Amino acid sequence: MFGYLARRSGDRELASDLTQETFVRVARNLNGFSGGSETAWLLTIARNLLIDHWKRRRLPINDRALIDALAGDEQLEDAATTRLFVHHTLTQLEPRDRRLLTLLYLEGFTTREVAAMAGTTDGSVRMAALRARDAFRVHAANQHQGSETT
Repeated sequence: MFGYLARRSGDRELASDLTQETFVRVARNLNGFSGGSETAWLLTIARNLLIDHWKRRRLPINDRALIDALAGDEQLEDAATTRLFVHHTLTQLEPRDRRLLTLLYLEGFTTREVAAMAGTTDGSVRMAALRARDAFRVHAANQHQGSETT
C-alpha cells in the first residue's frame, strides 16, 4: 500500500499519511466489503484517496511517464498532442489491454498489485503487459503513419 502511494505521489510523507487514512477507512467500512480480493479493495481505497488529494490540491496528472514507457523515444511536439495521441491509441486496444496499461502506467500499480487484483500470478500479468505494450506500439505506429499521409 505504502509503496504504491509513494510511487504515485512521489512524496513519502504524503504516502504515509494516505496509507494510514486507507486503513482508517477500511476499519470504518469493514462491513462494506462485499467479498473478492482484499488487496484490490485496499488498493482501490488508496487510489481513491490519492485522487481526492490531487483534486483538492488541483495537481495535474502527467502522462509523460506513460508516453516514455509505451511509445519509446518518440518526441511529440506538445503535451496536449501527446495526451490526445496516447488516449486515442489506448481506445484502439482491446478493453483488457487498455485496462491493463491504464492500471500499470496511468494508475501506477505494479504487476504484483495487478495480479493480486485479478487473482492471477505476477508472471501472467507481465506476459499480458508485454503483449499489450506491443499492441499499443503497433496501433501507435499505424496512427502516426496515418497522420503523416494526410
